[in-house]
Amino acid sequence: MTAARNIRTNFSFYPSPGPEAGWGSSLESLERALREAFPDPYIDYRTSAVHSMTVLDFEAVLAPDVVVNGTAAVQGSDYAYITLIDVTADEAGVFALWLRDRFTPAQHAVWFASSLAMANGEDAPTALTVDGDVAEVTRQLREHLTAIDE
Repeated sequence: MTAARNIRTNFSFYPSPGPEAGWGSSLESLERALREAFPDPYIDYRTSAVHSMTVLDFEAVLAPDVVVNGTAAVQGSDYAYITLIDVTADEAGVFALWLRDRFTPAQHAVWFASSLAMANGEDAPTALTVDGDVAEVTRQLREHLTAIDE
């Protein structure tokens, strides 16, 4: 097996599918959670030119040397997405762990996809592991990219 390359792509995170899906959140609750979890995040609201809905743009320092930029939308209790822009699996893993363990209502509630996968015809999100630390989450994201990039 070849070593996983730590390439850059966009990672999007979604609530789990199904009748009881959703994070029960809002842009305001995401803003509060980001402000509580990370030092002095940049937060801005704008209207998406693509979807004509209000979105939240953010930049946050997740850990030393881990800065992410993202965009989030919440449309009702059952539709949401958070996209991290131009990140490695390692950077996305830090955010995904926080999202799973600190923001969503249950650990099984986070699914993800990458723009690399979508560009290669894979448009179905994958369930994020429900247990494990940042190393395990990062391993899953790296394996996702490796499988697509082969």
